[in-house]
Amino acid sequence: MRSGQRWPEDEMLVVSGHFAGALIRFLDFPWVNHIEFLKNERDFLMEYCAYLDIETTGLSLFTGKLTVIGLYIEEGNDNGIMQLVGDEISSSKLIQMMKNITMLYTYNGARFDLPFIKAKLNVDLTQYCRHKDLMYACWQRNLYGGLKGVERQLGIARKLPDVDGRVAIQLWHNYKRYGHRDSLARLLKYNEEDVLNLREIRERLNI
Repeated sequence: MRSGQRWPEDEMLVVSGHFAGALIRFLDFPWVNHIEFLKNERDFLMEYCAYLDIETTGLSLFTGKLTVIGLYIEEGNDNGIMQLVGDEISSSKLIQMMKNITMLYTYNGARFDLPFIKAKLNVDLTQYCRHKDLMYACWQRNLYGGLKGVERQLGIARKLPDVDGRVAIQLWHNYKRYGHRDSLARLLKYNEEDVLNLREIRERLNI
């Protein structure tokens, strides 16, 4: 197509992602410019993933409190762990952390993590990105028993095998009540393993 030509009505391009619902009509530009446009729009071409796990003081949405929000974020070459802890946790900080994410992965997040965040921060993360709960994908492969059980069945080892959700609550209390920094460090390491192992499960199951 030469510069100055118009796209036929039936060849208009409907795009998704951050441009959802937009109808793009390229008029009066050489085709090479269209290619460069697509190469430069990273949000259109690439999917940015995050793996989320939270720590709380209990299971109740009414009496429990958020203690840690952990994310492993994959943004092209910029991958890493991000954690909000205690009084650092806020809706604005969480939304900022998620600003480029297009796909969010959790384990049992549809029933626990995301409703808990919604109850405490009034943030519905599914309004900012797509969400896939890996628990249901595991069930489809006859992998049951919670996150730790699935890890064992897949041969995924932990550096802190003796820490579970109940111990995580105690570690937080030790930090808040007695100022034990080692307990906080252990809790954050446990949360880090949770989000990293979500990524490992996804890769091993080719999801």
